[in-house]
Amino acid sequence: MANMSMIKVPMPEQDPNIRNKNFLEVSTGYTEDMAVEEANRCLRCKTRPCMSGCPVNVKIPEFIELIANRDFEGAYKKIKETNALPAVCGRVCPQESQCEGKCVRGVKGESVAIGRLERFAADWHRNNSEDEVPPIIKNGKKVAVIGAGPSGLTCAGDLAKLGYEVTVFEAFHAAGGVLVYGIPEFRLPKDIVKQEIEGLKKLGVDIKTNMVIGKILSVDDIIAMGYKAVYIASGAGLPMFMGIEGEDLVGVYSANEFLTRINLMKAYLEDYDTPIKRSKAVAIIGGGNVAMDAARCAKRLGAEHVYIIYRRSMDEMPARAEEVHHAFEEGIEFKILTNPTKILGDEKGYVNAIECISMELGEPDASGRRRPNPVEGSEFTIPVDSVIMALGTSPNPLIRTTTSGIDANKRGCLIVDDNLQTTKEGVYAGGDAVTGAATVILAMGAGKKAAESINEYLS
Repeated sequence: MANMSMIKVPMPEQDPNIRNKNFLEVSTGYTEDMAVEEANRCLRCKTRPCMSGCPVNVKIPEFIELIANRDFEGAYKKIKETNALPAVCGRVCPQESQCEGKCVRGVKGESVAIGRLERFAADWHRNNSEDEVPPIIKNGKKVAVIGAGPSGLTCAGDLAKLGYEVTVFEAFHAAGGVLVYGIPEFRLPKDIVKQEIEGLKKLGVDIKTNMVIGKILSVDDIIAMGYKAVYIASGAGLPMFMGIEGEDLVGVYSANEFLTRINLMKAYLEDYDTPIKRSKAVAIIGGGNVAMDAARCAKRLGAEHVYIIYRRSMDEMPARAEEVHHAFEEGIEFKILTNPTKILGDEKGYVNAIECISMELGEPDASGRRRPNPVEGSEFTIPVDSVIMALGTSPNPLIRTTTSGIDANKRGCLIVDDNLQTTKEGVYAGGDAVTGAATVILAMGAGKKAAESINEYLS
């Protein structure tokens, strides 16, 4: 029976004043009855506008109908036809600007909770079933993938299903890329990522860790080893800084370093010996999802005051609305229309404050957002003992500077054609290495497209 409620079935969550002191998952997930109730809000539109917003073309109305009919395993299998990482996407995709943003129910109310239903199907499968390994006929051709993040893993899985012998070269000691080093446990439990990766290994994907391509091997070396094609999915892990005075003080982190120490190196656990500063007052510079993740982690490490310092208004803030909402609930303090001008330190070289200036919005700039301009005479200081720069990232130049024939643009992003082939024949690239820092699902979409292009090239 159709559910014509104008609002989504609420997602159960930990209490904000409890969860901001632990790293357990914030949202606890739908029950079976809740999932069926929400699935019945779907109108089963013939034109399927929701699918046009999905970078990996999940058959959304079909899997939702299966949930409505209580065929939860069937729903999971339907998602897996095009999405290699449904448990991940159900948690971290910006559905509000993609599939849910196209949902007809969103015109006069809230859209169908597509992301929550995808997560439910994946979690139900994990708790009640096992992955089935499809029969695969090997074709004897070897393909290398550089980077075990969402783009590389998606490409590797799709190629493995087509019969290719796929080797993934990962620089870190664990596979997963941003899924393991960047996104906190309370948003994406690492056991889920590990299980998704184990599913790829069952397909025959060989993942080699601690392989820094450009140091241990070059792309040219990999080609010489008999690989017929290479997909570069090395991400965008080079952090950006402001270039202001005081960035070299003790207690200034890039968000990449801070989150990697917490997520991949488990600095929040007492039985791990990963050094990290447990601050009383922390300033996070930036307004994206990474800034929210860093702020919420700092709060969980015991900081009394955590400030998001963002030079535009809340309306321009690029972070997901859900992440901003959770941050507010957890006690994060927002200093909007504020820009840092200097980081101050004590006589020992440790951070003790950040100097800021108030901003006002002027005319739109090239990004389409109103340009922030400083307000003369509005300088003020905030006492902090740590500063985390969450200003974005760019691709590391190591791979392109150690490989012949690969060109990049002025931002350091690899140049590719419509099929994602670089300027070097047989070498493809996608995800953040091409676009700069973007979303998990867009990187996965590039991985799928690269697999199709590589298969066509080698066929």
